[in-house]
Amino acid sequence: MKDLEIPRHHPRSQIVGIDSAIRSSSSDDRLSKPYEIRSIRSWPSDDSLHIERSLMSTTPIHWAGGTPTEAVELLSGAGGIAVVPTKVGYIIMTSDRRGLDRKFDAKERHRNKPGVVLVSSLDMLRELAQLTPEIDSLYERCWNEDVLLGCILPWSDAGKKAIPSDGSHQLMMDARGTSCFVIKFGVPAENVARQLYEDHGKIAFASSANPSGQGNRGLVEGIGDRITEAADVIIEADDYVASIQPDTSVDTRYEQGVMVSMVDPSGALVPEQNGQRSIAPCPTLIRKGLAVDRIMMLLADTFTSWDYRQGEYY
Repeated sequence: MKDLEIPRHHPRSQIVGIDSAIRSSSSDDRLSKPYEIRSIRSWPSDDSLHIERSLMSTTPIHWAGGTPTEAVELLSGAGGIAVVPTKVGYIIMTSDRRGLDRKFDAKERHRNKPGVVLVSSLDMLRELAQLTPEIDSLYERCWNEDVLLGCILPWSDAGKKAIPSDGSHQLMMDARGTSCFVIKFGVPAENVARQLYEDHGKIAFASSANPSGQGNRGLVEGIGDRITEAADVIIEADDYVASIQPDTSVDTRYEQGVMVSMVDPSGALVPEQNGQRSIAPCPTLIRKGLAVDRIMMLLADTFTSWDYRQGEYY
């Protein structure tokens, strides 16, 4: 964390006074987390105190089944970020603008990509996102087979109204007004997202819990020091993550889900195909991941035409 300088009139002998001075002298959102004062030095030249401080790491809580209530309680409030396990590793979950700002800071990630929306039911999906009957059918088949799927979709009018009116939309949508709506991402995180939405009326936003461009290898220790320090709650379930791909190792398992773009370059939904051939634009698989072979079969069953452009994100 950055060091701070505060006026000398805060008595060095009174830790409470120093603590108040630190918090009143900084706009760093991470000061909502506990920290420790490492050293206090005076600067006679400008009559100030130089405070060196460091965040205290968050101790992971092992998931033993059910709903991680610590994450729900945190995210039902304001500004929290939680690290939670999924089928393909760990994600950062949040539920408002302040939490999104903290998430981007923790990941040191550019803010130009569509945000990830964690969808806990098909009814929720149909309320928040624009769909065609064919896209709805693909989601329903993945839902029934417990297949992780994320699709780039535009928000519905009702969905836009459900986004917090605190500027969250600026960090949850790209310039086209789209986000990635994800289903069947893993029991621990699904339970958090479901309770958060059903009991508190809040949408869970997410991204992978690792430095931008790197993976966490399905291990809580892989999320990195910066995210460990920034997170308010960390739910650990390395055993659960490993159980999803039992015939793989940390070096060979998928660390992400499949992503399919269901929009054209302007962000409008691709047209329905109704069994016709060579319809364009068409659904485009833009990221391979867990169950990619099964999802390609489902795409082929649902759409006469679809495309595969690995890495062609937005």
